[in-house]
Amino acid sequence: MLLAAALSALFTVSPARAADGRITGLAGKCVDVAGANTANGTAVQLYDCNGTSAQTWSNPGDGTLRALGKCLDVTSGGTADGTTVQLYDCNGSAAQKWAVSSANDIVNPQANKCLDVTGNNSANGTRLQIWTCSGGANQKWSAPASGGGTTPSGFVVSEAQFNQMFPSRNGFYTYSGLTAALSAYPGFANTGSDTVKKQEAAAFLANVSHETGGLVYVVEQNTANYPTYCDWSQSYGCPAGQAAYYGRGPIQLSWNFNYKAAGDALGIDLLNNPWLVQNDSAVAWKTGLWYWNTQSGPGTMTPHNAMVNGAGFGQTIRSINGSLECDGRNPAQVQSRVDAYNRFTSILGVSPGSNLYC
Repeated sequence: MLLAAALSALFTVSPARAADGRITGLAGKCVDVAGANTANGTAVQLYDCNGTSAQTWSNPGDGTLRALGKCLDVTSGGTADGTTVQLYDCNGSAAQKWAVSSANDIVNPQANKCLDVTGNNSANGTRLQIWTCSGGANQKWSAPASGGGTTPSGFVVSEAQFNQMFPSRNGFYTYSGLTAALSAYPGFANTGSDTVKKQEAAAFLANVSHETGGLVYVVEQNTANYPTYCDWSQSYGCPAGQAAYYGRGPIQLSWNFNYKAAGDALGIDLLNNPWLVQNDSAVAWKTGLWYWNTQSGPGTMTPHNAMVNGAGFGQTIRSINGSLECDGRNPAQVQSRVDAYNRFTSILGVSPGSNLYC
């Protein structure tokens, strides 16, 4: 199945708004430019709200957050947990793009991580950083009103559109399970223009449709394969059993090392309880989103990056199953994915874009 060869928001409530341009968070304190200094690289920190220009942020609608004429920036364009944020000349880079979700997260889509108060420390001068989104109070913010990357109406695919895409789906694959899973990767279908957001959602769902026969199959159908997905060379072995790591869920997660990696990323013990992927709809969807947003597989980029950076749908196929399908290996399978993508973009009312094949 899909991951057998891989070794390796979205929400429904309205975001809080700060009419005066402040961004407030932990302990009611403000996002502050240290010393009101406009030099590139100046630290951005938490501080008592004082009404100064160092705490007045604008959200001009281009995905940036600005103070003192400069942009909130992820230092060196980093994507790792703990990368600090700073003030820097606005340059249009992905390190300066932020999506203010309706769950009050401020997300850097390039990293798929949230603006975070280091150490959950509310002391004045505590640096701000990016960190894997956890839903904690140190990642919740009220942000200035305007357009920069917000999704006030929720997921770009409505439940009616989802049902139109999957008329014969298994009842396990619920729309509510999908929307509940979206908080794990807030940048998914929430990055770039409305067109790009819809194209990414359509691309993910098209590949999922192909992998599961239209969201019909929850588990791998060839039971003879089940014992083959245990790599005993891994130090943690296969604690759930030799035959426990077969394909499950919308992208058919398989192999013990993939269950371990996905579970670690999601904070769920899937190594010891892989059955969660076939018993909990939200967990199943989260494993699909984990692969989509974090894994390159046989490709050179994650499927998420392929869609938001304009590489095209064909590169999502390459990252998912390129070693078996791309470069003429199985054109019928590629065409099946492309057909689904074209159908879903039509339902969402957007162009499919270019570079559809791999």
